[in-house]
Amino acid sequence: MQNNSNISIFASETGNNMKKRKKYTWLLLLFTSYWILGSIAAHAKPGGPGSTIKTVVIDPGHGGKDSGAAYGNAKEKDIVLDIALKLGNYIQASFPDVNVIYTRNRDVFVPLYRRAAIANKNSADLFISIHVNAVARGVVQGTETYILGQHRTEDNLEVAKKENAVILLEDDYHTTYEGFDPNSSESYIMFELVQDEYMEQSAMLASAVQDQFRIHAKRIDRSVKQAGFLVLRQTTMPSVLIETGFLNHPAERQFLQSKSGQEHLASAIFKAFKEYKKKVEARSSFNMVTETSGRNSPISNNSPDNNVETTSQNSTNIYFSVQIASLSNNVEPSAKNFKGEHNVFMQKKGKTYRYFCGRFNDVQQAREEQKRLKKKYSGAFVVAFENDNLVPVETVVRKL
Repeated sequence: MQNNSNISIFASETGNNMKKRKKYTWLLLLFTSYWILGSIAAHAKPGGPGSTIKTVVIDPGHGGKDSGAAYGNAKEKDIVLDIALKLGNYIQASFPDVNVIYTRNRDVFVPLYRRAAIANKNSADLFISIHVNAVARGVVQGTETYILGQHRTEDNLEVAKKENAVILLEDDYHTTYEGFDPNSSESYIMFELVQDEYMEQSAMLASAVQDQFRIHAKRIDRSVKQAGFLVLRQTTMPSVLIETGFLNHPAERQFLQSKSGQEHLASAIFKAFKEYKKKVEARSSFNMVTETSGRNSPISNNSPDNNVETTSQNSTNIYFSVQIASLSNNVEPSAKNFKGEHNVFMQKKGKTYRYFCGRFNDVQQAREEQKRLKKKYSGAFVVAFENDNLVPVETVVRKL
């Protein structure tokens, strides 16, 4: 009888496990499909990763009926809104050409899916979500910045659960998030298959944020981490979620609530943004050159093929070329760095490195080369040199 009872219990447990596995397998399939659609949208977005940073969406977490973490009179929703607005002001003051969009600029409740939708709809180049942490026990303190991924520790999972739990305040969240339960560890199985094409850029920004928090704001660095945040999961651009400190720690709570503390935190995030922008845009210019087919420049109308050396500069030391890139970092203009292009040379002016392709005695030859290069580098243009100094093309043409 005992054996039969054990068999019956085992069979019941096995059946329940199978049902549960089927449930979450279906859930995983739904989210995987959703992820594929999101990736397609990301590829279709103008600019894409590595391009100029034109639009930034800043997301102050929580708001309205959702206070977020709270300790006494300190509320996460108020602190992060102040930091977010300060960050936006720093960006707009230094980069007036960058469009700064907030998911909220006042104390209102914004559903989680809407926050990501705002960034996606505006074809944002960057998404920054700002939060404040808290734990029920201990005196933990410090900052941590998250990127999308599978949680590696239970602590990371708990942070994700806490931030994702905001969906419970939304109407019909089961339908909106395809049955996702933020409090169930099994729901986070879906993040095991996440292949975030923006992970490299997200990690670059996250690392810069943590560096600036440590160096500029003098905060304890709890490092860059990965976890399954729904708001990051639904964005189609590089995205980070920043935890600026712990409300349960007395000194950190005082810092987070103070105007000075909020300015230090916002300034640190801005410095990280500035560093990230510089790196991404420099990389964009470099990629524009290195992603060529490796074909050498056509140099002379008398050449039997395109593999001969460029026409040497004439006796007056005046020649034409085509500018193909302008970088903030020095890249050796060797063939291996430029996919076999042997005719690339560089000139430095101030802190800028400018890269040119070919030397031509005749401006028409340079323009023919420009036509070829513009098919790959839309920004390619003809320049002129006299005694190896850049001069206006019209000035040189008049002299010849």
